[in-house]
Amino acid sequence: MRILVLGGTGFVGRRIVERLHDRGDDVMVVHRGRRQPEPWVAVRHLRTDRQDLPRHRDVIRDFAPDAVVDAYALTAQDVTTAQSVLPEVPTVVLSSQDVYQAFTGLSTGKCLSPVPLTEESEVRRDRYPYRGSGLEGIPEDYEKLDVEARWIDRGATVLRLPMVYGPHDRQRREDLVLRRIRAGRRRMPVGAGNLLWTRAHVDDVATGVLSAVDIRAGDGLAINLGETSTVPMVEWFEHIVRAAGAELELVRVPDDVLPAELALTGSPRQHILTSSALAQSLLSWAPADPAVRVAESVKWHLDNPPDTPWTDDDTKADDEALSAAS
Repeated sequence: MRILVLGGTGFVGRRIVERLHDRGDDVMVVHRGRRQPEPWVAVRHLRTDRQDLPRHRDVIRDFAPDAVVDAYALTAQDVTTAQSVLPEVPTVVLSSQDVYQAFTGLSTGKCLSPVPLTEESEVRRDRYPYRGSGLEGIPEDYEKLDVEARWIDRGATVLRLPMVYGPHDRQRREDLVLRRIRAGRRRMPVGAGNLLWTRAHVDDVATGVLSAVDIRAGDGLAINLGETSTVPMVEWFEHIVRAAGAELELVRVPDDVLPAELALTGSPRQHILTSSALAQSLLSWAPADPAVRVAESVKWHLDNPPDTPWTDDDTKADDEALSAAS
């Protein structure tokens, strides 16, 4: 198949492109050229800003994709621009489980939705969840609800992603633990650590995308992806410690003394626990054992540490929290 991928050089999109290439698809990746992996798989490249796509209409027409994967639609305008150029072929779109009202509950400290979340659960009542946050790469008009509505109207399969981890994760979710291991810390402050937040390894997400491209049973639907079992946050940290072969004690401290980066190890009133039953039934999707996936991910992150060092301020923040341990 000829498959056009919008935004395929970062984290999740990168793995999707690699998997498509590995199985023999002819892939064209549309990206800005800022994070192109080198060396990488042999795919075609169209280097352009997404809003300039209409200038490349002829290139896209000549490629004549059989399917499209939109891995980086963040706003309504992102979709409008893409749809003005792309042919009406089977399309798979990556969304986020931040569309649910439970996400508002987590961020506001309120329980707003029962779990597990299904595709029928209430979506957010508020709009533009990251407006004013200053998060890098997130525009002020970011809204996956807008993205979903416009693509579903065109018959696309929308995949709602959970917390995704694995190789090349720019957010380095395991690094809350691994950075302390690298620094030689022997104790780490944590709160109650009972948050249930569904996760998925990037390779399992890529498998879901390929299934949606091939099977087509999800056309016109929004579908959750996520591991079929979820442990509380503190237990996930324990898995990371064991996978790293390290000696790091997780020490319970009061939630109100936690360093800011460890706030999610507290005791939230809202969980983000989702069901992937629909993906399993419609797409025959089956994620791998989370314990195996965590070990794979930890190995990659240990072999590829970030440039950010552990600092004296980090030590002070942890030690002050640990001093409050009961």
